[in-house]
Amino acid sequence: MSFLGVEQSLTGRRWIGPTVDIQRAAEMMEQQTNLPAAVCQVLARRGVPAMEAKGFLEPRLKDLLPDPRKMKDMEKAAARFLEAVNRRERIAVFADYDVDGGSSAALLLVWLRNMGLQATLYIPDRIDEGYGPNVPAMQTLARDHDLIICVDCGTLSHEPIAAAKGADVVVLDHHLGGETLPECVAVVNPNRQDEDGDLGYFCAAGVVFLMLVETGRQMRLAGQKGPDLMALLDLVALATVADVAPLIEANRALVRQGLKVMAGRKRHGLVALADVSRMDSTPSSYHLGFLLGPRVNAGGRIGKADLGARLLATDNPHEAAAMAERLDQLNTERRDIENAVRAAAMEQAEARGFDAPLVWAAGEGWHPGVVGIVASRLKEATGRPAVVIGLDGNEGKGSGRSVSGIDLGASIQKTATEGLLLKGGGHKMAAGLTVARDQLEPAMARLSDLLAKQGAGDLGPSDLKLDGMLMPGAAQIDLIEQIEKAGPFGAGAPAPRYAFPDLQVRFAKRIGESHLKLSLSDGMGGGLDAICFGAFDTALGPRLLEHGGARFHFSGRLEINTWGGRQSPQLRLEDAAEA
Repeated sequence: MSFLGVEQSLTGRRWIGPTVDIQRAAEMMEQQTNLPAAVCQVLARRGVPAMEAKGFLEPRLKDLLPDPRKMKDMEKAAARFLEAVNRRERIAVFADYDVDGGSSAALLLVWLRNMGLQATLYIPDRIDEGYGPNVPAMQTLARDHDLIICVDCGTLSHEPIAAAKGADVVVLDHHLGGETLPECVAVVNPNRQDEDGDLGYFCAAGVVFLMLVETGRQMRLAGQKGPDLMALLDLVALATVADVAPLIEANRALVRQGLKVMAGRKRHGLVALADVSRMDSTPSSYHLGFLLGPRVNAGGRIGKADLGARLLATDNPHEAAAMAERLDQLNTERRDIENAVRAAAMEQAEARGFDAPLVWAAGEGWHPGVVGIVASRLKEATGRPAVVIGLDGNEGKGSGRSVSGIDLGASIQKTATEGLLLKGGGHKMAAGLTVARDQLEPAMARLSDLLAKQGAGDLGPSDLKLDGMLMPGAAQIDLIEQIEKAGPFGAGAPAPRYAFPDLQVRFAKRIGESHLKLSLSDGMGGGLDAICFGAFDTALGPRLLEHGGARFHFSGRLEINTWGGRQSPQLRLEDAAEA
């Protein structure tokens, strides 16, 4: 049964409220724990028993962090790493060009610097070299280094790793593994096929952190002292959120503690990045995912691939300020490029049809650095897995994004194994591919078939799940702060959404190209400000801007808006329906 009778909202969704069982569980938890009702609603929805509620609200690493040795090859990887440190060997770090890769590299570079060692950083150019280790780069690194550590890549890089003659190679990764692993000292990856998958929620930086935990254990056994690992958690938190890893189990504690470390403003790169991003409030998972992450990514997308990792690792505040400024400029350029590609991709995909199991688009010269973001936009607009490909010469390089319940990475990997793609892989929600131009249509048709077998073709507009109903007067800062205690919120742990019934639009203003700023009123003195990002990419923007005095039900997530040093409650609007 729909919530507030909304069977079809302005975005085409049915609203679903909390079940009777969840409401009862929340009421019982409130009685047993004396926690605020809003917090109990969130915990009940997450399936947290009342007896575990207080522990859930204060996640501790010592309780949640798994034994690193639960991952295969972990002891071997840490032992070889420690041997290189003790022998003062030449170490190279080969990293992916995204936030997870850059953060993973920075973790190792900073740890080694604290041990008096300078490692070589190598991040491939997205356009010239593509994702992951390649033969020429690995051969060059092997000539001048004793140990090469591949982070956030390498699990499927059999030939490039074999080409690293004369150097040992350790892989610390989280992408889906194939049937065989490359020949090297160690491949530590919770998503290897011979792992049980229990730790598959870690991003690469989480795997690197666990390797450093195991290294610390081995050092203590040998009577050595290593660097302070807790001080590195800001990097782990950034990668975990930006790579859209689920905020469950140990990841909750890593991000919660990492945000506290970040608030201390000790890492020059993150301080400079926060300042150019105009962050004026305590760091949250939102800041990591939408302000800091995109700027770190901008270097790998359209600029110098290693800029983000260097920023995160630098111990020079002046260098950090210059690099942060450059990344901010690149991020602005990236947005302009993305908007152009998005418009063309949306037009092409719409002509092809939004009702297929796979929504895809390919275009001449589309920048490889933005195809992943555009794929995300297509996915959000259609509720379908999406792939966007930039064509150049005889090849196309693309990126895909999936929806919950559809494993895109496995389907792309299978398409590559069948020979329709030159290469491809990733994980459930995101993947990359390279395809020959003359195989584009058959490859996309086969990928669509594989996704259809998972049920992608049966997807309709998804229901919008709501946690309850509030009136504007209840949306106060203290309530929002209470709700935040149940966080951090993000992938796998969505922030609670509330419905605000039967409100008038008192004020509406278009912001930029696609956003909408609103002031809402219940007509009895209660009001609430709202912001709707991307409103004009849907039916929300036009209808609410030209509201004509109509009343609406609104839904979204509550947040604290900080402006000019003042704080106020704000609704991040996601949907609306005629009242």
